[in-house]
Amino acid sequence: MGVIYEAQNMVELVLSLGLFAMMVWALADCLRTRQDAFVAAGKRTKTFWSLVTGGATLLGFISIGSALSIFNVIAVVAAAVYLADVRPAVKSVQGRGGSNTHMGPYGPW
Repeated sequence: MGVIYEAQNMVELVLSLGLFAMMVWALADCLRTRQDAFVAAGKRTKTFWSLVTGGATLLGFISIGSALSIFNVIAVVAAAVYLADVRPAVKSVQGRGGSNTHMGPYGPW
C-alpha cells in the first residue's frame, strides 16, 4: 500500500508543479503586456490583472504539493481566466508586431 500512496503523492506533486508553472506564465505575460492594451480590449486594467495573477501565483506557490486544495483551485481558475479570456483579447489589440502581411489564422503563409 505504501507504493501506491507514494505514487499518488508524486502524481499530485507533478500536477501541482505544472499548474504553478501555468500561473507563473499568466503573471509573466500580464506583466509584459502594455497597460493601454487592456483598456483598448475592453478588459479590466493591467493593475487589476497583475494583482489577480500575482495573487494566484502566490496561492499556487503556497499550495504546491496539494493540487486539489481549495486555494489551488481558486488560483488555477484565476490564471485560466486570464489566459483563456484576457490574453487573447489583449493580443488581438496589440497585433503581432511585424510587417508581415501574409498572416493566416494559424501563422504565416
